[in-house]
Amino acid sequence: MRTVNKVTLIGNVTRDPLIKTTESGKKVAIFTIATNRYYKTTTGEQKSESEFHNCIAWGNLAERVETHLVKGKLVYIEGRLKTRVIEKEDESKVYKTEVVTTSLIFLNKKSDFDDAETEDHGLSIDDDDKF
Repeated sequence: MRTVNKVTLIGNVTRDPLIKTTESGKKVAIFTIATNRYYKTTTGEQKSESEFHNCIAWGNLAERVETHLVKGKLVYIEGRLKTRVIEKEDESKVYKTEVVTTSLIFLNKKSDFDDAETEDHGLSIDDDDKF
């Protein structure tokens, strides 16, 4: 039986991305986006709930994230979920689930970008890299 691992999110970047370079020279961008869920309680009270999603972008997409993505920007992201196991010094394990970004579209107005007149802000990459 086939399975599906696909994530689609629209949210705001919560802080400027962290950019790293692997030993092999490939760039990786690490950033978080926030999404909100709005609902009514059984008493009719309006509520909202925020969710924070850790995201990773690799290669050319990471380079574009480094150039254009800053805190507060609205983005559309497609990707897949990846859970890493991090073993700590005390031998305990921490599980970290991230969205490995395969497609990213900047949703803010073109005028919000420094060099918007020459850039195409719809970005996509099909890397299957590991972090």
